[in-house]
Amino acid sequence: MHTLADFSARLIDGRPLDLSQFVGKVVLVVNTASECGYTRQYAALEDLYRQYGPQGFEVLAFPCNQFGGQEPDADAVIAAFCANRFGVSFPLFAKVDVNGAAAHPLWRWLTQADSAHPHPIKWNFTKFLLDAEGRVVMRCEPALEPAEMVPDIEALLRPKP
Repeated sequence: MHTLADFSARLIDGRPLDLSQFVGKVVLVVNTASECGYTRQYAALEDLYRQYGPQGFEVLAFPCNQFGGQEPDADAVIAAFCANRFGVSFPLFAKVDVNGAAAHPLWRWLTQADSAHPHPIKWNFTKFLLDAEGRVVMRCEPALEPAEMVPDIEALLRPKP
């Protein structure tokens, strides 16, 4: 079975990033879009990141244009939008596919038969919460507000007895 550490991805500025650097942290992986009804969730994700980041929490955002063409712009435009409109400081990745033959390997792992959640992404802002070992512990559909995940995030951040 894979974990987050088995993958890498390109940041929105084109630099490659080995996702093993997030081992030991609680991670929320989200597919995002700038022209979606859920786009306002960027602000809530940033709030979570600022509040829990110092305790070992990360948000990894993967822009995707597969749902209603709601992420049509180039990576540089997406990065500027996220920074200027929402003050996003968590890692933004280059635009990816999350479903289908061209899906990024991380997203294939998150959604295929070897995962605990073997079904395709339905829409933007689907969220996967991963524990400090890089294993998926929860999948949340887009309508779930990020703040509703606080009890789960706090439980994963708590030191184990």
